[in-house]
Amino acid sequence: MSKDSPFKFDIVGSFLRPDYLKKARKDYSEGKINNEKLKNIEDKAITELIEKQKNVGLPVITDGEFRRSSWHLDFMWAFNGVGHKKTESGIPFHGEPALIDDTFLIGKVSVDKHPFVEHFKFVKQFEDENTVARQTIPAPAQFLFQMITTDNIKKTREIYPNEEELINDIAEGYKKVIYDLYQAGCKNLQFDDCTWGVCVDPNACFILGTNEVGLQKVIEKLIKINNLAIEGKPKDMVINTHICRGNFHSTWACQGAYDRVAKDLFANENVNAFYLEFDDERSGGFESLEYVSDNKKVVLGLITTKLPRLESKESIINRIREATKYIPLERLCLSPQCGFASTEEGNKITEEEQWAKLKLVKEIASEVWN
Repeated sequence: MSKDSPFKFDIVGSFLRPDYLKKARKDYSEGKINNEKLKNIEDKAITELIEKQKNVGLPVITDGEFRRSSWHLDFMWAFNGVGHKKTESGIPFHGEPALIDDTFLIGKVSVDKHPFVEHFKFVKQFEDENTVARQTIPAPAQFLFQMITTDNIKKTREIYPNEEELINDIAEGYKKVIYDLYQAGCKNLQFDDCTWGVCVDPNACFILGTNEVGLQKVIEKLIKINNLAIEGKPKDMVINTHICRGNFHSTWACQGAYDRVAKDLFANENVNAFYLEFDDERSGGFESLEYVSDNKKVVLGLITTKLPRLESKESIINRIREATKYIPLERLCLSPQCGFASTEEGNKITEEEQWAKLKLVKEIASEVWN
């Protein structure tokens, strides 16, 4: 099999945590078990998960993000210059706040030995002739965005009066992590990026405290930092981007079609493929796919991870056909729209429903792409 993602039957990366793993992580946070005990339990849970991924026929395996509390913040916490504390208000989602730690700068950004490299090595050992190990990390744009939100911008400017220096330091940190992952055998890296969900939201200018001209500058800045981090990557390492509008406990944070960013992002970000949410009306139509440059693929996230109901196979196949009006079928793939558990709380579905969703993706992919 080709080891280059995306795959016709693909995933975004995170999976529902088993109850015994949730308990162990809670026990660890309360000082009831030590780090070694927690790692042993995480190792067991990830080993079981990888076996299940292989059994469902996935060509890609991940650790399900089982060693993280959230899809992005744990990654940032491992950088020098990043602090965090228990949140008082959380991030507003539709229906409930995501009570994840406030994360901010406390000094200049750099990275030494990132723990995600060891996390990847554990997954790598399970690769075989039918599977490739993938590492998922928040996009560099997401890291920058975290530090320039309205809550953090004042503190950030005290440390980095010149934002270009911050952009360069983040990009350099990412280059080191990317190199270290490659040295550990990683050929398949995925950036997860919610910044575009904010940029396409009808309230984007209000959220970012700017106007349309300012928003365009933000868009260009986010593409720039992602490309800076990718620059000089090993030729045989594939880097893809997954774009999300928020995925916490089956709720969402942003809405809007890709139109506002499509011309810039889909043409100019130097990734191999885009994993795009298209599971409901919040994502808009497929028209923006015409702006995806010819050398890139698109993974259609048509199966929702937020709701337990199983989609109709016929309706999903019809939507794939609809997408081919804008991009050829051979450059399309299929996956769920996001992970099943972007934070350890997980979405409001069962493990049985999770695997049923993936079986459906495989069935459809087999039928559409033979």
